[in-house]
Amino acid sequence: MSVILAIESSCDETSVAICNNGKITANVIANQTIHENYGGVIPELASRVHQQNIVPAVQQALTIAKVNKNELNAVAFTRGPGLLGALLVGVSFAKSFALALNLPLIAVNHMQAHILAHFIDDPKPNFPFLCLTVSGGHTQIVLVKNFFDMEIIGETLDDAAGEAFDKTAKILNLPYPGGPLIDKYAQLGNPMAFKFPVPQIKELNYSFSGFKTSILYFIRDKQKENANFIAENLNDICASVQYSIVNILLNKLKKAAKQYQITDIAIAGGVSANSGLRTALMQLEQELGWNVYIPAFQYCTDNAGMIAIAGHYKYLAGDFIGQDVSPLATMNF
Repeated sequence: MSVILAIESSCDETSVAICNNGKITANVIANQTIHENYGGVIPELASRVHQQNIVPAVQQALTIAKVNKNELNAVAFTRGPGLLGALLVGVSFAKSFALALNLPLIAVNHMQAHILAHFIDDPKPNFPFLCLTVSGGHTQIVLVKNFFDMEIIGETLDDAAGEAFDKTAKILNLPYPGGPLIDKYAQLGNPMAFKFPVPQIKELNYSFSGFKTSILYFIRDKQKENANFIAENLNDICASVQYSIVNILLNKLKKAAKQYQITDIAIAGGVSANSGLRTALMQLEQELGWNVYIPAFQYCTDNAGMIAIAGHYKYLAGDFIGQDVSPLATMNF
């Protein structure tokens, strides 16, 4: 029996969850709206808002889960990767909370936790499986051999797919966060209206820097011809961009599945909430005989539920860390 408090503070969500014997009984996410004023996450502001949010979020999670702090068995937290100042708030709180209650600490890799979010609800993937992990900062194809034996077999050489969505939104003058808005408008547009170049990258790796530049030049040239081009074609632009990014992602995933002869396929990370990616993946499930796994929406974006489930499996393995632990802005698997 284990009751674990988990803390996630890697970017701009302050999240706290409770995992009771492998079941997530609370998953509180406090979003930071202040960054909307700046068109992106401001690290120093994120750190300050984490400090404001973390105590109320912990109290709310304990209340929702109907757990007294004295019933906890361990404290799990995101050690990295992420924004160093933001991580520092979560790590410092976790260390202090655990020290005060004499609880063991569990350090969790944020990217591993995204993958392990698949073990919160049924159905769960079978080992080994492939996971396409896509967020604003990461794009990876991961071969998952067991709960903590994961190998990155493909990754972006520069920018992440989520960054390509965000940059496109900025070019189109959409408010932050722009990724969900592109998804919204894309559902109303023609995905074949405009063509964008597909990066020719070797093996299972990705690149989105050139793709972002091509969109920038495309919009610039079209606006020279028609100053109202964006307003008149917004839905079609968004649909075409989303179609292109999804195709780039899934073409490499199909190649990986064939190369490793694996049919259990999962997606994780913030971009896994994108409806275009989800729909295309479900179509491939039918076409290629895959078993596709997509987490519930609340476990796609940054959240402590995934930290809690990772903490649960680490607790079972007796994988604890000492009070001298520090956050890591970059952290390998």
